[in-house]
Order: sequence, then structure tokens, then C-alpha cells
Amino acid sequence: MNRPIIVVHYHELWLKGRNRRFFLGKLFRALRRSLEGLCVERIEQPGDRLLIRLTSEQPVEQAIVRIQRVLGIAYYAVARSAERSLEALCHAAWEEIEPLTFTTFAVRAKRSDKSFPQGTIEIETVVGRHLLEKLRAQGREVRVQLKAPELTCHIEVTPGPLLVYARKIPGVGGLPANTAGRMMCLLSGGYDSAVAAYLMMKRGAHLGFVHFYGTGARAGESSVQVASRLVEKLALYQLGARLYRVPFEAIQREIVRSAPEDVRVLLYRRMMLRITEVLARRDRALALVTGDSLGQVASQTLRNLVAVEAAATMPVFRPLVGMDKTEILVIARKIETYEISSEPFHDCCPVFLPRNPELSSTAEQLAEAERGLDIQSLLAQGIQGATLQKFSRVGGTVEVADPVPVIKTQHRTAMA
Repeated sequence: MNRPIIVVHYHELWLKGRNRRFFLGKLFRALRRSLEGLCVERIEQPGDRLLIRLTSEQPVEQAIVRIQRVLGIAYYAVARSAERSLEALCHAAWEEIEPLTFTTFAVRAKRSDKSFPQGTIEIETVVGRHLLEKLRAQGREVRVQLKAPELTCHIEVTPGPLLVYARKIPGVGGLPANTAGRMMCLLSGGYDSAVAAYLMMKRGAHLGFVHFYGTGARAGESSVQVASRLVEKLALYQLGARLYRVPFEAIQREIVRSAPEDVRVLLYRRMMLRITEVLARRDRALALVTGDSLGQVASQTLRNLVAVEAAATMPVFRPLVGMDKTEILVIARKIETYEISSEPFHDCCPVFLPRNPELSSTAEQLAEAERGLDIQSLLAQGIQGATLQKFSRVGGTVEVADPVPVIKTQHRTAMA
């Protein structure tokens, strides 16, 4: 019986030169983790692609759904295997395209195994002629079109099987998970920060998350639950994640009591960066990630972003800084976080909003506004109240652990 084979082509890894083995190893492990629980016979690498061999009884659709979340894949396809002869290739190609609807087509061959007697041009010519004759014998109005055909029949001659497929499925692209180091993302529960996290994951970063929440939300509107569901969705891309949940309303009230009204939100954000840095060091992260988009709200003017960032000692990455809301929402829908972020929840940042927020602050102005605050005490208060929730991908699902208190004795070392 001809068992299904999924052929996987990776994205940027061919550029990595001597480091390619490292990136391929990460991609290989991500595929194995993602397909855990399915009947995978083996994963192999003939040439510049990966082949996933499934047992005959395993539904291919389940594997396809899981592969859609694996970073580093340019495209993949369910391929037919053929015996090592032109006649077998012609037969497999016809079986592949016969049920499909199209008016123009082309055959494209790729021969990584140079021991195969026919070259790519001969393979394309012979198979293309065979398909055209079979199609016209059925009375179908089709023609060969080498440039931009409706359908392309792909043939790959590998050192192992000959592969034939006509339906390429786009992958996520980017770099494999956990190849670029650790970062910590400030996750609000809205659209932006989840998209920012996804974009950094696509560049190989392994993200942890910090969510600041307030109290007083009505039942079913807690931002903590929204943040947890967002991380559960995002953890599918990097095979697991950690979410730190930090109660923030008491810290906000202290800022409101002691600082000028017009810079309240900016001081909130500076405290969030400081607390996130402590937790980032605890997880050996090297940088922070935010969902800021230049000019989107008052706190995200250029001067305010610079003034707020001055409170951090770690680099702050803003992958959405040049995007508008429409572009961000397109990605949110694609990664399936849009519906989660659209639900009503209690966001701590709008609490005690100033009537006339500052649009053009400086780091010196904000530092002066913080003179009445005990920064170290507020920092310790945030860390001591934080809880940690872990997420682990197991096959096609994510297991979510119950939150536990963050180890209190370690925050002083991290702050030193």
C-alpha cells in the first residue's frame, strides 16, 4: 500500500551555511514534538527537504493541521511516491492531477539525486506530454503554460523515493522555534502584543510573557483569563511558554497618589518595564518585547516611547512600530488571536486615565515625576504578588498548568 508522505521545504535555512545543521536540528525536533501522538513511521532528510512518512491508517489531515504551526517551513505538500522510472512518474503524476480542475498547467522537476538517468528537462517533457495526452483524451480544454500556470505538477527526484505533488500548502515561514534566544513579552490581552509576540517567534525567539492585571472586573471579564488563552494559542508555535501574572492595581494607586496626573500612564509603563526586566532575568531572557505602534495612542508618541524605555536596562523590541491597526488585525486573524482579544475584559492601563495625557515627555521629566515613589518597594511588591503559569505543547494541544507563586527569594538577586 502506498503510504502517505508529507514533503516539507524549509524557509531561510539554506542561507545558514555552516550553522544549517543547528537550525535543521531545531526544525526536526519541532516537527517531532508537533506530530507526537500521530502514527509517524519516521522523519528523514533526503537532500534539501524533510519527508514525514505516516502509516497508512493515519489521517493525513491531522498532521497537516499540526504542521501549520511549525515555524521555519516555507511550504509542504502531501506527495505520492513512485518507483524509480519515467513510466511510474507518469502514472503517479496522472493520479495526482486527474481529479483537479484547471485550464493551464506545467510540470516542474527537481533532481537532487544525480544518479537518476533522466535529467530535469527530459522528465518535465515526458511527463508533461503524457499528462496533456491523457487530459485531451478526456475532452478537457487544457494547455501547457510554463509561466504562471493554474496548476503545477511538482516532481522531486530524491536519493530515496520519487515524489509527485500538485498542491503546495504555505507554511508559517521564518526560523525554527528557539533558535535566536529568549525574550520576554509584555502581554496586555489586546490585539497588538499577541501579534508582536508572534512576529518575534517567527524570527526564532523563544518568548516568555508577563501580564499585568487589575481587580474589580465582572465575572467572565478578567484580563488574566484572556492573557492565558492568548498564551495557550501562541504556545503552539514554540512548543511551550511561561506566563507571569502580576497584580498591578495597588501599584497604580500609589502612582496616582504620588505622581502628576498627566504622566500617569507613562509611569505605569515604566514600572511594568522594570518588573518585566526582573522576571526576564529570572528566565535568562536577553531583551523585552512590546506591542507598541508609533503614534497609535498618546503613550506611543516617539518622545513618550523614548522616555518610557529609559527606565529599562534591557533592549526593548517593538516589531509593530511601523504598522497600522489594519495590518495588525490581519495578522491577529491569521494566528487566531483576534477573537480572543475581541472579548470584553478589564484592562488595567485605562484605570485612572488622565484627562489630558502628556504627549511629549522626556526621560528626565518622568524621573522627576517618580521622585515621590519608592521604586524599589513597588518593584518588590509586583514581584512578590506575581504567579507563574506554564504551558506545554503535547502533540496537537497545549497543556496548561495551574499558576503557582513566583519564588520570592530570587527577585533581589535579579534586581542587583
